Amino acid sequence: MKIHEYQARQILADHAIPVPPSEVVRSPEAAAEAFKKMQTGAGGSAFRCVVKAQVYAGGRGKAGFVKLVKSADEAREAAKFMLSHRMVSNQTGPEGVPVSILLVAPGVEIAREYYLGITIDRTRAAATLIASAEGGVEIEDVARKSPQKVFKESLHPTLGLLPFQARDLAFKLGFKDKLASEAGRLMLNLGKAFIKMDASLAEINPLVLTKDGKLLAIDAKFNLDDNAAFRHLDLAALVDESQERPLDVRAHKASLNYIALDGNIGCLVNGAGLAMATMDVIKLHGAEPANFLDVGGSVTAEGAIEAFRIILSDPNVKGILVNIFGGIAKCDVIAEALVKAGREVAFKIPLVVRLEGTNVEKARKILSEAQAQMPTLQTATDLTDAAKKVVAAVA
Repeated sequence: MKIHEYQARQILADHAIPVPPSEVVRSPEAAAEAFKKMQTGAGGSAFRCVVKAQVYAGGRGKAGFVKLVKSADEAREAAKFMLSHRMVSNQTGPEGVPVSILLVAPGVEIAREYYLGITIDRTRAAATLIASAEGGVEIEDVARKSPQKVFKESLHPTLGLLPFQARDLAFKLGFKDKLASEAGRLMLNLGKAFIKMDASLAEINPLVLTKDGKLLAIDAKFNLDDNAAFRHLDLAALVDESQERPLDVRAHKASLNYIALDGNIGCLVNGAGLAMATMDVIKLHGAEPANFLDVGGSVTAEGAIEAFRIILSDPNVKGILVNIFGGIAKCDVIAEALVKAGREVAFKIPLVVRLEGTNVEKARKILSEAQAQMPTLQTATDLTDAAKKVVAAVA
């Protein structure tokens, strides 16, 4: 689960991590008013603000969706541009993402930028704090070009980040005396926020040292583990569905694991491993999968019908391959759902079905009886046969 920067900033503030003041706005006039309010509070004619689009993607600065402004009029114009255009960056794809929320914050006089982030390091089998004195840039590029500038500390599985680890990292980043203590305390608080929020990513980039000697988190990113959502029911209100693909939202609400791809053969499979194998076999026979869709082991007829609706909602899909190995999800349940979906949404494209496992004979009988009413339906004896048939049908 992703959240916006302004929401991530609030999580940091709730965990005693210093963040600059800011205001969330949704119109150009509100952005201008926010500038005036902050300018009055700060005083001085050289006051500046930053206007930042709130989207579930990076690359905002390069895309022109982070603007430093020097007047209320400039704030209004920056907001007008952002709210009337979709943001396109290397993380969004060519379709871009809509912008409906902006963050307005006072400019900060920066002396130095740092990177702090906690994520799951699978090579260490642990949550790991990553720190670098090269903040404000892609940490992946720093790690690739200058690995000696990236420092890591694994969090204890029950105690989290330990004080000696935080102090050590603070010294490695070049902090001294009082600042080293402040930086260490900030890292400890970030570790606590990561654990308390059941996060999969907690990132501050950049953490800045201002010219008057203060540490501030001026950008933040949190990804929260969907599997822990039942412990954070209040966080459901933070989700901005406008930032997600509509089909992804539908699939999530139906408890389906769905990822849209660029091919033209839709896949409906139970089990992540089987889904990967299915996509591989489709590619092996010269075509491309249109999606990864794992209906899970306990799928219901209603869930399977919604899965078909989601697949058919993709205009790129020219054929569908159903590959079910019946265990908890019985083959006849899938077959009945398929037939019911055929009545409701009318399959007008080739549909190839391969079933094995629990109640497979019953399922095959259901499909055989339905073929008269579903002329695009074909059955397959095994996965290779199914892939060959669906690839040939869409060729």
